[in-house]
Amino acid sequence: MSTADSLSASGRSSEKLSLPSLQSKMKIDPEGYETELGLVYNQFKSALDLFQQQAALNFASSSGVCADPTISKDLSDRASFLAHVTPFYPKQLAEFPAQLAEFLKSSARTLPSGLRCHVTQALILLINRDMVDISETLALFMELQTLGDRTLRNLAFTHVVHSIRKMNKKHKNEAKNRALQNILFVMLQQDDEARAKRALITLCELHRRKVWFDDRTANSICMACFHSSSRIMIAALSFLLDYEKIEDDDNDDSDASSAEDDPNPRSAQVVISKESIYKAHNQGTVSSKKKKKAKLQRAIRSMKRQQRLSSENNNSNYYSPFNHLKDAQGFAERLFSRLQTCNERFEVKMMMLKVIARTVGLHRLILLNFYPFLQKYVQPHQRDITNLLAAAVQACHDMVPPDAVEPLFKQIVNQFVHDRSRPEAIAVGLNVIREICLRIPLLMNEDLLQDLVLYKKSHEKAVSVAARSLITLFREVCPSLLIKKDRGRPIDPKARPKAYGEVNIASSVPGVELLEQLDYNDEDKEDSDKEDSDDVDELASRGSDEDSENDEMVSASDDGDQTVIVVVVMRRMRMRDEDQEENDEDNNEVEDELVNTNVAHETNESNARAIIIKVNKSPSRKRKLSDFDGQLLAADTSLRALKKMTEEKLKKPPSDSTDGILSNEDFQRIKELTAKKDAKIALTRQGFKVPSSDDLSAKRVDPAKLERLMCGQS
Repeated sequence: MSTADSLSASGRSSEKLSLPSLQSKMKIDPEGYETELGLVYNQFKSALDLFQQQAALNFASSSGVCADPTISKDLSDRASFLAHVTPFYPKQLAEFPAQLAEFLKSSARTLPSGLRCHVTQALILLINRDMVDISETLALFMELQTLGDRTLRNLAFTHVVHSIRKMNKKHKNEAKNRALQNILFVMLQQDDEARAKRALITLCELHRRKVWFDDRTANSICMACFHSSSRIMIAALSFLLDYEKIEDDDNDDSDASSAEDDPNPRSAQVVISKESIYKAHNQGTVSSKKKKKAKLQRAIRSMKRQQRLSSENNNSNYYSPFNHLKDAQGFAERLFSRLQTCNERFEVKMMMLKVIARTVGLHRLILLNFYPFLQKYVQPHQRDITNLLAAAVQACHDMVPPDAVEPLFKQIVNQFVHDRSRPEAIAVGLNVIREICLRIPLLMNEDLLQDLVLYKKSHEKAVSVAARSLITLFREVCPSLLIKKDRGRPIDPKARPKAYGEVNIASSVPGVELLEQLDYNDEDKEDSDKEDSDDVDELASRGSDEDSENDEMVSASDDGDQTVIVVVVMRRMRMRDEDQEENDEDNNEVEDELVNTNVAHETNESNARAIIIKVNKSPSRKRKLSDFDGQLLAADTSLRALKKMTEEKLKKPPSDSTDGILSNEDFQRIKELTAKKDAKIALTRQGFKVPSSDDLSAKRVDPAKLERLMCGQS
């Protein structure tokens, strides 16, 4: 019975409705159209049975199962209609989703392309409306991707990724995620190349979108490098290598966009010269000095901000799937064994080589046979030589014995850095040598370094810059290897690289010495200020106690400060007369005049001022007075120091009672002092800083940068 006949039987013959209009009316009034729903559902079942009977009788043409297109069209229309109205009739259509899924499982490979896509869209609609769980249909949609239909493959892949992202958008259900992951992991381990490839692509997409951003997914992708199919292995290697490239590109794009959005763009690197520091403190008026100091402080803050952002980008935000390897040593050894025995083309071997080098460098593994394997390919005319050298640099770290890398290091020096080599090859060789020495400084000796440094006089800019970058590195790492004129002014002239296996063990909180030094400087400053005030008070009190006559003079004077100065000068002159028996003639004249003036000063204060000026102008008297002042202050300081030491011993609690626990404020001060120290060192080094071994291991070596590595870059 057709739809029109059924509507006539129900008394609605005047309203000849199509399926879309009936669908809209059923959504508005679900209870009023239950009869029509039953009729359409029965028609769907009849069309489905007819289709399956034709499939059983093998009534098919070369293009599909059903030769009659009307049956396929009726089946697809009613499947789409019922999928739209299922949420409004959950009881009547409770079995419909299962029937649709079972129909796809049994007949998907033999269905016509149009009918297959329509039925799949109907099932996707039911899943999106939470009528069917994704865990029940994930295996079906992964199977649909292997049928060879491009449209259906894209439809099923997009639905799987979208459904899993939607499921993890608000919160993550670990149990459900594990169930879905197990389905894909099992498919990835199968020998069927088509299924394994679709499972790998789905896992990589979800991991790249940070939906399944866990160690299980990362390990599963890494283990795909050992799949029996070469295509699966190449796909896994490509993802692992391109993932880091994608991360670097994203960082570069974000930096560029932030620079474009910044209305006040700043320079890439802030450099503060000594001349600007001198001018800010010693040249100009008070207001101009104030402005220069403020500008200097802004530049220092900008430098600190750049250092903080660079450290955050290089360390905290860095991620790679290699970080989640459970057995990194076993992974590297298995892949290297496959590299030695495989017969793949050169590009595939290079990909395997780069993955091994990245794993060795990131996890600081020891794979001693890897370096002689690289040595065979180190030739200037070798294909993709920059990628090979970048892999060699990446595989070097401080845990590798220098003896194992030394043959490879000498091979690079001998093949690239010589007078008959091209300037481009020399520049690349010097940059590679610098990067390797940055990781293993013990490879360099004094004779070799002095020979390489001579290239700083080359007329080729790339060569001279590479040689100067090598000089800059060893000024910080080991200045003793350089000749005197190349050392400059290193921060630590006695610096040397650590011996193999040498480790610095922290015996206290890092940076606590800065806090102790700050406290000591503050105490010294307070003591010096207190001592200066005590000297002035004591000197004034002594003058007032010992010279009663002069006290009367001070009280009678209008200008008290100048009279106190006269009293102090007279007192010191009498003390010098008692201590010294022999004086020069000039000194006697000055003293006689001073004594005579002392009598006359009670009536004439202006004469005392003139005598003070004359005494100050006398060079011998000025020298002796300054000597006496130094002796007096030294004696007072020594006595005061002894007194202070005694008081500290009385006030200081015993060492057993101090627990040595630092507060949060102390740690905050240590952090600030460390930042100030780093900024000061960066000012001295003009922005150059030798990175730590952890930073070097986490950083990916870009082959393109080996050709344009500038001085001061790391």
